[in-house]
Amino acid sequence: MSDVHELRFSRQLYSGEAVDQAVKAFARFAAFDLEQTDDHWVVRMRPENPDLARRLRGELGNHALGLTVQRGGASEPVPSASPSLVQLRPRAGTQAYFRWRAVGDRVLVTNLEGNWLLLTAPEFAQFVEGHVPEDSDLHARLMAGNFLRAHYDVRAAAERIRARKSFLAGGPNLHILVVTLRCNETCVYCHASRANMDQVHTDMTRETAERAIDLVFRSPSPFVTIEFQGGEPLVNFDVVKHAIEYAVDQNRAHGKRLQFTMVSNFALLDDAKLEYLIAHRVQLCTSIDGPEKLHNAQRKLPTQDAHQRAVRWIKRINEAYAAAGLDPTLYHVEALLTTTRETLPLWKEVVDTYVGLGCKALFLRAIDPFGFADRTRQRLEYPRGDYMQYYRRAVDYMIELNKQGVQILERYASIFLTKILRGEDPNFLDLRSPSGAGIGALAYNYDGQVFTCDEGRMLHEMGDDTFHLGDVRTSSFRELVGHETVRAMTIASNLDGQPDCVHCTYQPYCGTIPSFNHKSQGSIFGRMRESNVCAVHKGIQDYLFEKLAEADAETLAIFDRWTTVRSRDHFVQPAP
Repeated sequence: MSDVHELRFSRQLYSGEAVDQAVKAFARFAAFDLEQTDDHWVVRMRPENPDLARRLRGELGNHALGLTVQRGGASEPVPSASPSLVQLRPRAGTQAYFRWRAVGDRVLVTNLEGNWLLLTAPEFAQFVEGHVPEDSDLHARLMAGNFLRAHYDVRAAAERIRARKSFLAGGPNLHILVVTLRCNETCVYCHASRANMDQVHTDMTRETAERAIDLVFRSPSPFVTIEFQGGEPLVNFDVVKHAIEYAVDQNRAHGKRLQFTMVSNFALLDDAKLEYLIAHRVQLCTSIDGPEKLHNAQRKLPTQDAHQRAVRWIKRINEAYAAAGLDPTLYHVEALLTTTRETLPLWKEVVDTYVGLGCKALFLRAIDPFGFADRTRQRLEYPRGDYMQYYRRAVDYMIELNKQGVQILERYASIFLTKILRGEDPNFLDLRSPSGAGIGALAYNYDGQVFTCDEGRMLHEMGDDTFHLGDVRTSSFRELVGHETVRAMTIASNLDGQPDCVHCTYQPYCGTIPSFNHKSQGSIFGRMRESNVCAVHKGIQDYLFEKLAEADAETLAIFDRWTTVRSRDHFVQPAP
C-alpha cells in the first residue's frame, strides 16, 4: 500500500455528508479513514496507485464540493433527493456561464472568456443560489468579471476571447530545422533519438535546407523563427551557416521579421563559431540539468565534463552580449531542464545552479516519453504527485529569492500567469487551444521529411509515422498545413470540444498535446483524467491560484513581473 495522504475539508465550505459520499465514490481507487475536528472534515487516503494520488486529491475535493452545492450548502440538512444545480432553480437572470473548482478554502470560478474570481464559501453559495444583493461588494465583483447574466457584456467577452486566440490568424511561425541526428553527447533520456558521430548520412544537405527555408517563407505569419536542432547542430555547422545566409537573402523579397535560434550543448563551440553566431544575432539555448554531478550523469561526454563545458560557454556568451551593450536582464543564454527521478530531491540545488549561471528563467519540465526516454523510463520516471511536490518547493524557493532581490522566474508559471492575469496568450505552442502542431509550427527532418511538430518527428525516428506530412522537395506549403493530420490535431487539441476539458475550471488557460496523447494513450484526443500532462497542468494552476488567494503583496508583485513581456528586438534580423 502507498503512503498516506491527508486532506482537510473546511466545515464552513463542505457538507460532511457530501465528503462521506465522495469518499464512497472513490473507494475503489484508495483506502480511506475519516474523522472530524472542530473546523475540518479530515480524510486520510492511501491510493492503490501512487501515481494517482495528486489526481485523487483534486477530484475528491471537487466531487465533495459539487455534492455540497447540490445539498444547498455546508450547513443545510441533506434533502431526500440530491438536487442538481438546475434543480436548485437559481433566480432567473442571475449567473452567466461559469465553471468552479475548490482551491484551498476558496472556490475558484472562471467564465467562458477566462475572467476569474476567488470566492469564500458563503459568497459561492449566494452566487449559485442567485441571492446576491445588488448593492453588495460581491455583486460589483461578479458584474465586473462578467459573471451575471443580466449584465453580461457580449462585446467585452468577444474581445477577450479574440485577444486570447489572436495566434490563430498567423500561421506557422516556428520552423524547426533538424540539421543532423549526430550528437557528441549521450543523454539518458534523449528525446531526439541521436545518431553516432560517424553516421554522416543523418546530416541535412544544403539543398534540403534551402527547400525547407523556401517553405518557411510561404507561411503567412509576418514573424518567423528558424530554430536549429539536432542531434547537435554544431556537428553540421556549415549547413547551419548556409541556412542562415540563404534565409537572410530570401527575406529580402519577403520582408518578414526573421529570427534564428539554436539549441546546442555547447561542447563543440569554439571562438570562430561563437563570433559568427553573435554577429548573425542567433539566440542561443542550451540544457542544464542542475548541479554538475547530476548534469554529467545524465548528459554524458566521453570526457565526463559536459557541465563544465556548458557553463564555460554560457559565461562567454553572456559576456559577449554585455560587451555589445545589451541589457543582461533581457539578453542571456536560455537554458532548459529535464526533470528525472534523480532531480526531484535536488530542487534547491537546481534553482541555485541556474541563479549562479545568471539565468533569469527556469523551466521545470517533466520528462517526456519520446526517444530514448521511452526505453529508460523505469529508472527515470516518477509519479506526477512527486513532481508536484518538487515543483511547489522549487517555485516557493524562487519566490523567496525574488523577495530578496534575485530575479529568477519559472517558465510554466510565467505562461499560465500571463493568461490568468493579463488575458493574453504568450503562444507557447504546447499550452494553447488549439495546439500549435501544424498551424503554429512545422518540423523539418534532416532528410527533408516534414512533421506537425518536433515530437512527431521524434516518433518517426521511433518507427511511428502518424504525424508525417510530406517532403520539402515534393510538398507545397498548402498541402502541408492543409493535411488531414493537421486538421485532426487541431480538432483534438481544441479544448472547447474535449469532453474532459470543456467544463474544467482551467480550460481558458490550458492546452493539450496530441502527440503526447497518442504516444501515452493511443489517441490524439487522449483521456485527460488519466493524463500525466493534465495532472501537471492542473497541479500547477492549483498552486498558482492558492498563491493568488493568499494575496501576499510581494508575491503578487513578483507574479506581475513574471508576466511582463519585453521584446528581444536585437535577435530580429535587420530589415532587408
